[in-house]
Amino acid sequence: MNARLLVATRKGLFTLSRRDVWRITGTAFMGDPVSMVLSDPRSDMLHAALNLGHFGVKMHRSRDGGASWKEAAVPGFPPQPEGSEGPDWSLVQVWSLETGGEDQPGLLWAGTMPGGLFRSDDDGESWTLNRSLWDRPERLEWFGGGADSPGIHSICVDPRNSRRITLAISCGGVWRTEDGGETWSLQGDGLHAAYMPPERATDPNIQDPHRVVLCPAAPDAFWMQHHNGIFRSTDSARSWQEVAQTAPPRYGFPVVVHPRDPDTAWLVPAAADESRFAPDGAVCVHRTRDGGASFQALRAGLPQEHAYHLVYRHALDIDETGEVLAMGSTTGGLWLSEDGGEQWQTLGLHLPPIYAVRFG
Repeated sequence: MNARLLVATRKGLFTLSRRDVWRITGTAFMGDPVSMVLSDPRSDMLHAALNLGHFGVKMHRSRDGGASWKEAAVPGFPPQPEGSEGPDWSLVQVWSLETGGEDQPGLLWAGTMPGGLFRSDDDGESWTLNRSLWDRPERLEWFGGGADSPGIHSICVDPRNSRRITLAISCGGVWRTEDGGETWSLQGDGLHAAYMPPERATDPNIQDPHRVVLCPAAPDAFWMQHHNGIFRSTDSARSWQEVAQTAPPRYGFPVVVHPRDPDTAWLVPAAADESRFAPDGAVCVHRTRDGGASFQALRAGLPQEHAYHLVYRHALDIDETGEVLAMGSTTGGLWLSEDGGEQWQTLGLHLPPIYAVRFG
């Protein structure tokens, strides 16, 4: 079982470790917003992305488990051609960080707002914009969901083939490459967007997947928490089927899948997007063990009265055993379960707003 949990918040990065009990054992960047954190098992290196507002985006790396950090290169867009359409070619935020495959030491991927995919081949010493995706004409139709600009939040690398990568963009749909990013295809058959006019509802390029994950042991199986539904794919994200059309609530942000069982997944529903808090003021995790045919509400140990928490798309994670889950909220709640979600323990209720939790 992983014994370290990284918690990226609006006011710094917290490290929790488990000996007899889970406790905070380290902090970094206190007072600064940490938008994403990544633990790279191939190099034992940690990477953190900070969004300092007026002072811009910063990247930091640690080679000693977070005891010390050094500033690293920041993904940067090339100069924007005069008169070009679309959002400014200016980095707003690093929204996702993922490693390449086991056969790609040093390779990192970063997804950004406004919808850029960046690659590093040297552990973050330098970054290159993937122009084949950025230059797609469809990008000009992408738009922000809750943000002013579109962003890449999910990067799924196929463990069987590191050149096969699936991305999810809010709002820009699901994209896939089979050749390491040289070419891309739009994957959205079966998705629908209730927020669009009927004639555009099934357009794959304007879909708003809130989070997309794959099952490491069965990489053809994907789960998606969409803006207006829960979807599943069993054919490598080529087509999608909506599940749970009645319960649980279909709006939410995070989803995780069991690392060895593609039929088992966890989601954290929220009240409709106009509200964005736990339904009925009670925090609840929903789990399916049958591919979405049915769901079980898991509440033990979670606050059930006047608890208006919201869990962002990166603030739910599962460890490699498939038994330990961690979840953090926008109001500073942090919970952990060591039995697949049956029982939750409170690790904190007074942290800053939590953007991401990751085992490492």
